[in-house]
Amino acid sequence: MSSMSREHMHPYVVRDENVLDGEPVIRGTKTPVRAIVELWRQHIHPEEIPTHLPHITLAQVFDALSYYVEHQAEINRYIEMNRVPEDLIHHSLWYHHCFSSRSI
Repeated sequence: MSSMSREHMHPYVVRDENVLDGEPVIRGTKTPVRAIVELWRQHIHPEEIPTHLPHITLAQVFDALSYYVEHQAEINRYIEMNRVPEDLIHHSLWYHHCFSSRSI
């Protein structure tokens, strides 16, 4: 399939070597497709994702999810490469719990 017809199939998903080293992102943003997929995997309905990413439209969400269906292995690799280790997540939560309620 030519790149022109692929672009037509996913008008909101692009690759740019200058943005996240060519990882698929939403056109005009630096938001990777994996960010939308991860919200969806957390059982957030597609219609709710724009409330978490207000610069993204519902059409962009559905296009990203459609792109994911066609490129699951690739996007799953990006998700794994960018996963935050559990020990850092817990430390971050501990820090927030201990210091966020302090008066300055």
